[in-house]
Formats: sequence, C-alpha cells, structure tokens
Amino acid sequence: MGKRIITQARGKGSGTYRVRRKAFRFKLKYPANMEGEGTVVRLLNSPAHSAPLAKVSCGKETFYIPAFKGMVEGQKIVISKTMKEKKEGSILRLGNIPIKTLVYDIESRPGDGGIFIKSAGGAGVVSKVVAEEVYVLMPSKKEKKFHKNCRAIVGVVAGSGRLDKPVVKAGKQFHIKKSKGKLWPRTSAVKMNVVDHPFGSGRGKVPKNKTAKRNAPPGKRVGHLRPKRTGKRR
Repeated sequence: MGKRIITQARGKGSGTYRVRRKAFRFKLKYPANMEGEGTVVRLLNSPAHSAPLAKVSCGKETFYIPAFKGMVEGQKIVISKTMKEKKEGSILRLGNIPIKTLVYDIESRPGDGGIFIKSAGGAGVVSKVVAEEVYVLMPSKKEKKFHKNCRAIVGVVAGSGRLDKPVVKAGKQFHIKKSKGKLWPRTSAVKMNVVDHPFGSGRGKVPKNKTAKRNAPPGKRVGHLRPKRTGKRR
C-alpha cells in the first residue's frame, strides 16, 4: 500500500516539517526612531539564523539586527536619516550612503524592517543612484533597485566562516537542519518506489514529464509547476 509522498506530508504542516517556534524568538527589525545613537548590548546566537545577532538599545527602544563583521559588545552605532558616512554598523537611508559602499539588511520598502541580505557573510554594493532609486549589486551578482528612503546597514554580515569547517557527521547535519525546519536528508524522486512518488519505479530511470498542471492536487504538484519553458536553452 502506498503512503503519502513528502510533498503531501510537508503540506500537512506537522512538527516534523516545521521549525520550532522558539527558534524565531528574535525578530529582526529597525527602530521606529530614525535619529539617534544605539549601543550594542549583547551578541547572540540564534538557531534560526546563520549569522550572529546583535541586541541594540536606542533610548527606550530595543531591537535586533544581524551583527556586522568586527562588531563588539558596548559599541556605539549611528542611526540617522540625513547623515552621509561609511562607518561600519551605521543604519542609514540608501540615498545617503556613498557609492561603492558595502551594505546589508536592506528594506524592500521604506519601513518594512529589513528583508534582503541577512545571511552570514553576505553584503551588497551600492552601485548607482538614479533619481529616486538606488541600485545595489546583490550577492547573486545581479543589480536590484530600491527606493532611496529604504534603510540599510553599512558593512558585511558576520559569521562568514561557518561553512569553512566540514560537518563530518550525518548526525550533526541532521540537528542543524532540524533547528531550521529544513527537510533532510532528501531522497531523489526517481530512486523511490512507484507507489511513493509520481517519478518512482526502476524501469528505465528516465524521469517522466516533470511539468505539473496548475490545478493539480497536492501530491501531484511535483517537478516543474507550469514553467514557461523546459529543457536546455539552445
């Protein structure tokens, strides 16, 4: 008798495929106050984030941001909407950050708290300013435009060496993935039995058409979900 495939099991949302709620107890955001000076109260480790986090106090407000490379406890950081400087850790508007400056934790829209470039070792480069828009060269080597009032942090996200040390043991990898709610290990669909996946069976090992219909039910929506095109581009 067949069983539910992984796509269906994950869709049910059981504890096996969901991250622990307390892993995300630190909410990353920017302060509501746009002017002032913050103090790094403490550097923290969060199982849900690849980078260390910094607890920053600014007046009566406390907030959390990804730590930048070289940050220390007790350090002062600038929070301003008018200042133009390249000091690491400064929280500034993109329109006031000089070109060729490394930045991270960029807002998608002004005031949303920071969306882009928050993983360890990440950083973008302010490449050009065109009217109300600022272009940033992302870690993916593609340019993305932002409104000049979107905030960002000057510097590079800390923790870039986390991938230098090999995991070595499968058990360690299991616990790393479990803390983030990631599915691991992943089994290739063509290696499964025919009852366990639409691509399963050992006859020929030639994957069937991987294009799923848009209105396919859960469990059949596997492979490519209505792609514009498939195959090698010639």
